[in-house]
Amino acid sequence: MPNGSGPFLVQRREDGYGDVFPLEEGQRVTLGRANTNLIVLKDELCSREHAEVYFAEDRWQVCDLKSLNGTFINGNSLKGDWELTSGDEFQVGRTRYLFVNQLEDLPDLPPPAEDSEGISIKKRLGQTRFLTPVPEEPPPEGATCAGDLKPRHSLSRDLSLLYRLALDMGAAPTYEDLVRLVLDALVEATPAEVGAVLTMKEGRNLSLTAQRHRDPKVTGYLPVSEFVSNEVLASREAILAEDVARDRYLRSRDSLHGLKATSLICAPVIHEKKVYGLIHLYCSDIHHALSVEDLEFTVAVAKQLGMANKLLQKQESLANANQSLRAQLKVESELVGESSAIADILEQVRRVADTHATVLVRGESGSGKELVARAIHYTSPRREGPFICLNCAAITESLLESELFGHEKGAFTGATEKKIGKFEAANQGTIFLDEIGEMSVGTQAKLLRVLEGHPFERVGGGTLIRVDVRVVAATNQPLEKAIHEGRFRKDLFYRLQVVEIQVPSLRDRKGDVTLLADFFLKRFVRETGRKIRGFSEAAQRKMSEYAWPGNVRELRNVVERAVALGQGPVLDVKDIWLSSLEAEVAQTPTGDGDSYKPVSMEEVEKQHIARTLAHTDWNKSQAAGILRIERSTLDRKIKGYGIVKE
Repeated sequence: MPNGSGPFLVQRREDGYGDVFPLEEGQRVTLGRANTNLIVLKDELCSREHAEVYFAEDRWQVCDLKSLNGTFINGNSLKGDWELTSGDEFQVGRTRYLFVNQLEDLPDLPPPAEDSEGISIKKRLGQTRFLTPVPEEPPPEGATCAGDLKPRHSLSRDLSLLYRLALDMGAAPTYEDLVRLVLDALVEATPAEVGAVLTMKEGRNLSLTAQRHRDPKVTGYLPVSEFVSNEVLASREAILAEDVARDRYLRSRDSLHGLKATSLICAPVIHEKKVYGLIHLYCSDIHHALSVEDLEFTVAVAKQLGMANKLLQKQESLANANQSLRAQLKVESELVGESSAIADILEQVRRVADTHATVLVRGESGSGKELVARAIHYTSPRREGPFICLNCAAITESLLESELFGHEKGAFTGATEKKIGKFEAANQGTIFLDEIGEMSVGTQAKLLRVLEGHPFERVGGGTLIRVDVRVVAATNQPLEKAIHEGRFRKDLFYRLQVVEIQVPSLRDRKGDVTLLADFFLKRFVRETGRKIRGFSEAAQRKMSEYAWPGNVRELRNVVERAVALGQGPVLDVKDIWLSSLEAEVAQTPTGDGDSYKPVSMEEVEKQHIARTLAHTDWNKSQAAGILRIERSTLDRKIKGYGIVKE
């Protein structure tokens, strides 16, 4: 027994544990067929250099070295680097290893595969003759009766059932429908009294999807032996077992004892090396026990189910991609404008989209920051993944962490069921965190760890979750000021500001106002069916001269209101209703922001007062409020400047 302080790699064998390899920091532990590896595996399923265990960033990790058959961690195909925790099991070829901090952490050994006092595994099967059909063997010599000449399973009958099942499965709209078809076919083709399909969830947790009893009066699911399930998940081979009623695990369950099951089949639902679930079949008739032929048929059905499920997922993915492409066309068309500012943004989006860099989008409220984030996502390789938005200012501080990372059932008052967080929902895609400056400092710390590649846990949970998500954040606040005031973490700011994109306000690109107005007009005309051809020149001039304190969002609302309330074929000045906030935004009183005109301060004030009075339809009290002067002062200036109502 090694005297090292750990951690250790321990070989997991069918009958217990094998070789123990102490791990030391700075040591590169490679596994494979080549003699240059520290752990040499004489296994044709292994590559010459198959996998590596190494120490980096204060933790032990395992990675696949681009092997032919892949490496599996806790039953799932390993993608990228995996941070090892005590109890993790990874498989290289046919060999499995447990990673433990101390040898005392090794789990108790399961019962042996064959035990005179327990369950007996009669047959293991990884492939089936139905994938490569061969002619049935001739009857054995000495066969005299009809039962000897004709096996219980007819190959032509089973092929017919599989063909019919394949047609039905191809038309199934959901995974649940697929499972019901599978169970019906298995109960029809085999002597099984009970059938069930369990679906793989997080880690190696199995969840019952559907069950079927030959006797419709019987209800309730009778779970299969944990030993058998673990054996199937580990070996990825189907199992035919007998003497089920003598299994110590099953004897402890009254319902199974009442069933008096004598044989069972457990088959993995696999496609492209990924286990999606298990098929369980029970038989209680000792004279018509489940046979090797039943095992062959079940394996064929399980492989058919795995492929059909993958095709169904692909179909759903294509439907989502179609919606994404439609959204992409809509989003890209909303980045409307011919100004140099828009051209610069589009160029930055093009350059940053193909990278994995975190992006910080800054600009005033309503300027189009979310459109920039969407354009980054739909132009990137992640376009087929989800695009998830979360406004950090719209959620209370106590619930923001739950929204981001999810929570377990019972984690807090009101948590009546498990909830997937936005980061999990955005896996393989992009998450857009709007108003990032409103996030609490505590939540900022957890967000920073996720951005640095660390796993996270749901609120009230203990399972480590890793995601592959690109983060695009947005703010209309000066984060530098928030850092000085202690409201925003400096390290998070630097982590978010890998790439920064500034979105200009609409008043800084007034040349795009007419283009945007026409774009929104066409959209709302199409949605409402109104017969409106466009804007009058006076209406266009009014919109071009306005300061747009609400930016593009305000322009969109103004056009939508005009389309809804306009009465003629052309929208005129009276249809363009503008906010009284116009005067609060700095603007050129001459209406020309691109050229200088020598105008005295007296003339500027006169023009501004006249335009404010015109805007309020000569409501002097309202005009005085906008100008922030007394009503008497306004009367004096009107008289002094000789301003008259037109």
